Amino acid sequence: MKRITIVGGGSSAHVLAPFFSSLNYEVTVLTRRPEVWKQKVSVEFQDEFGKLKRQVKGTLKKITSDTAEAVNRADIIILCLPVAKYFNMLMRIAEHLDKDREVFIGMLYGQGAVDLMFEEVKNKFNLKNMVYFSYGLIPFICRTKKYGEIGITYGAKTNNVVAVNPKEKFNELEEIFLSKVCYYFFNDEKVHQSDNFISLTLSASNQLIHISRMYGLYFKNKDGWEKEEDVPYFYKDYDEYSAKIFEDLDEDYEKIREKIRKMYPNEDFKYMTRYLELVNFSYGFSNKNIQESFTTSKTLNQIKTPIMLEDDRYVLDKKSRFFTDDIFYGLAIAKWFAIEYDIEVPTIDTLLKWTEEYLGITILKDGHLNEHCVYNHIEIGIPPKYKTFSKDNLIK
Repeated sequence: MKRITIVGGGSSAHVLAPFFSSLNYEVTVLTRRPEVWKQKVSVEFQDEFGKLKRQVKGTLKKITSDTAEAVNRADIIILCLPVAKYFNMLMRIAEHLDKDREVFIGMLYGQGAVDLMFEEVKNKFNLKNMVYFSYGLIPFICRTKKYGEIGITYGAKTNNVVAVNPKEKFNELEEIFLSKVCYYFFNDEKVHQSDNFISLTLSASNQLIHISRMYGLYFKNKDGWEKEEDVPYFYKDYDEYSAKIFEDLDEDYEKIREKIRKMYPNEDFKYMTRYLELVNFSYGFSNKNIQESFTTSKTLNQIKTPIMLEDDRYVLDKKSRFFTDDIFYGLAIAKWFAIEYDIEVPTIDTLLKWTEEYLGITILKDGHLNEHCVYNHIEIGIPPKYKTFSKDNLIK
C-alpha cells in the first residue's frame, strides 16, 4: 500500500484526499488545523450549475500538525499550499525524511521557480533519493465546500503538463500518482512530460491571469465599490481593458521566452507557451481571444473577485495570494530575467509599480529588484534567493 501525505488545506487537498483514500492509499493530512478535519472525506463532481453528478468518498489514515509524524514514512508528498509558502514548508519537511528511502515530493502548481527550491533543499539535507515534480497548472477545477471534509470539482483539464527530476522517473510517477488523477477519475485527461521546469515558470498561467485582471478592475474602480453585489465577477465579467493588459503582459513574457529559446537551442520548450496556446491545449478549446476564453468558461463563471472592506468601501483584497504568489513568485521572477537579459518589459513594470503603490512596498530600487522586499511576512522569491542558484544552470 502506498502512503501519501497531503500538506495544507487548499482546495486541491480537498479533492486529492478523498481521491487517493478511496483507492486504498494510506492518506495523511498535515495541517495547522487538525481538529477541523474529519476522518471521512468526500469530493463532489458538480456541473457548471452546481448540480451533483457523482461523489467520491474516502477515509483518512491520519490527520496531524506534527511534520515528522506526517512525512517520515510517506512515499509521496504533495504540497497544497500557496506558492509563497512552498520553500519554507519544503525546508520543514526535509528535516524529517529518511535519506535512504526514495520519496516523491511535488505540487499541483509549479510557478515560482520551484526547481530552485527543490535543489536547495535536496543539497542542504543530502536527499539523494528525493524525486521532485510539479504540474504546470492544477489539473482539475476545484473548490472547498466544507473545510476539512468536502471538496468540489467541476472537471479536469484535457491536457496537463508535468516536469520531474530525475526525468527518467516520469513513468514511475505516472504509475503511482499521475494516472490516478489523470485517467482514473476523469477518463479523458492526459498528462505530458515537460523537459524542464522553466517552461512551467514562464508559461502564461495564473501569475499573468490574476494580476492583470486585478489591475484592470482597479483601473476602472479606483475607489472600490459601495456594495458587495456591485463588484464584478473575476472571470464572468472580464472586460476588454483587462484582456488588453493581459495580452501586453503575455507579450513581455514572450520576449523572455524567446531569449531563452535562443540561448538554449537544443532544449525542448514546447510547453513554454503564450496564453491562448496554453489554454486551448489545456482544455481542448479553440478560443480566438483572451476575453472570450474567460467569459465563456463554464467552470470559472462563479468565481468572485477577492475583496476586503476598507473605510466602508469594498476594495481589492490586499492580503490576497494574487499579490504574494503572483507578484512575489511570478512577475518579480520575470522581471529578474528581463534585467539579466536587458529586455524591456513595460507592462511588467507598470504592474509592479502599481503593486508598490497599492500595497505600500518597494519592489524596485534604481531599476533593480529589491531582494529584501517583504510583504505580509512573505519574502520576494527571485532566483538569487536560493544558494544553489547559478546562471549557468537555469534549465533543469
